[in-house]
Amino acid sequence: MESIQNHVTALVSSADTLFILLGAIMVFAMHAGFAFLEVGTVRHKNQVNALVKIMSDFGVSALVYFFFGYWLAYGVTFFDSAAVLAENNGYELVKFFFLMTFAAAIPAIISGGVAERAKFNPMLIAAALCVGLVYPFFEGLIWNGNFGFQTWLENTFGAGFHDFAGSIVVHAVGGWIAFAAIMVLGSRNGRYRGGKVVAFAPSNIPLLALGAWILSIGWFGFNVMSAQAIEGISGLVAMNSLMAMVGGIISSLIIGKKDPGFIHNGPLAGLVAVCAGSDVMHPMGALVTGLVAGGLFVWLFIYVQSKFAQFDDVLGVWPLHGVCGLWGGIAAGIFGLESFGGLGGVSFISQLIGSFAGIAIALIGGFIVYKGVNVFMPIRLSEEDEFNGADVSIHKIGATNLTNK
Repeated sequence: MESIQNHVTALVSSADTLFILLGAIMVFAMHAGFAFLEVGTVRHKNQVNALVKIMSDFGVSALVYFFFGYWLAYGVTFFDSAAVLAENNGYELVKFFFLMTFAAAIPAIISGGVAERAKFNPMLIAAALCVGLVYPFFEGLIWNGNFGFQTWLENTFGAGFHDFAGSIVVHAVGGWIAFAAIMVLGSRNGRYRGGKVVAFAPSNIPLLALGAWILSIGWFGFNVMSAQAIEGISGLVAMNSLMAMVGGIISSLIIGKKDPGFIHNGPLAGLVAVCAGSDVMHPMGALVTGLVAGGLFVWLFIYVQSKFAQFDDVLGVWPLHGVCGLWGGIAAGIFGLESFGGLGGVSFISQLIGSFAGIAIALIGGFIVYKGVNVFMPIRLSEEDEFNGADVSIHKIGATNLTNK
């Protein structure tokens, strides 16, 4: 009997390890989606820079999260022998891999907002500070119960802050840090003339669409595998993710008047919003969440671009991740309630407090990081380099070879 029990335990451990490893790989693949979404949106002279930024940010994020961020969030380090680290089929190692891919999404989100006018090295340093300090501080607060914040919410309002897959922890934090970075950088040269916005058309709609598709597919690993164990798998999470994605598509299609940029960002808006409550909502609640998120993204993107001259958010990462993420945190406190068909166990007040706490930490941390880095290493390209494009100015090569050789 003991031998059978040991085999069952080993089987469960190995299955959990494989499960979360597959989730890590799917979220890792989403970074290709971030890259192609940005490549297709920016002008041709900045495509190489978009690709190099996402890959470089991922490498730096992995490094700083390994040595600092994961320790700050969870109190775990990797200064043990390989034999210790490999216990339980190395589950703790692939758990790190999974959560690191979430952390690396922060600079990937920021990258789309500050595209086409930022220097490379200062932005890489700022990304490291965000992933090593700002993001894990809030991550640990919510997902590890650090500093008693969750305990206080539960004791005061009957439930802690619920964010199953990161509407606030990942997306809103990334979007509001991006808000700070965009404000520090200012708008691209030539973006506004005579008080009116000058449209910079996307360079490649097929690549933009490819990025959106990769992100949408990978999101089912992002959400479903946030359970982090086989026994936590829920078809409800998958269904809610699907319905929110569809809601985002439909509302962006209608409100965005068939604009391909809006239509391909619409599903992402819905998926951002449903992350927090995907495990507790009714599918109809998830559909409404996605419908609102898709419409919110389109309306806010148009409004901000036309009304606020200095806020030049190239990919619309603030409305997409920042605002739709905020909506998702609040929506979990509405559609997660039993009275709205959800599973319950959430508090609307806790969701409000937790959501705005994430925004506050992201804004404060973001302004400190980007203003601080800008003092020592100016983060804005020179006017000449921006005119020539980041590809040639920084990487000394263009995206395509137009010669016949």
